[in-house]
Amino acid sequence: MNIVTTSNAPAAVGPYSQAVKTANLVFLSGQLGMDPSTGKLAGKMIESQVNQIFFNIIAVLSAAGTDLSSVVKTTVFLKNMDDFAKMNELYRSNFGLHKPARSTIQVAKLPLDALVEIECVAVVGTLSKTNEVLSNSSSKTTAVAHES
Repeated sequence: MNIVTTSNAPAAVGPYSQAVKTANLVFLSGQLGMDPSTGKLAGKMIESQVNQIFFNIIAVLSAAGTDLSSVVKTTVFLKNMDDFAKMNELYRSNFGLHKPARSTIQVAKLPLDALVEIECVAVVGTLSKTNEVLSNSSSKTTAVAHES
């Protein structure tokens, strides 16, 4: 297990790491829309916070040796589900055609009274190579349904 840190994203302010890398996966801690140079939220609007979150995620992924195209799962924590459409549009523009699995949850409160927090899991190495390995192995696997 390797701890991943970068000064290009907000430092961990508690007993956790920006990210942890194990074998071929990297697990990012939740990112707020905090500007690493000021230690403050990038703004009070959902758009400015989501944009900053993606800058932070990209910086941590880069420090881990990967990028957004290798993200396989995200979890989005929203303070208000009314912000979902705006968040979703910026999320879509950052990921482009890549569509990792995602959960979105409304929460009562986030640190610094942020509007949104996003965490993710990514493959270290190219996702296309991983997908090739998975498709080759899945062609040799037969799923069996069990009745209870």
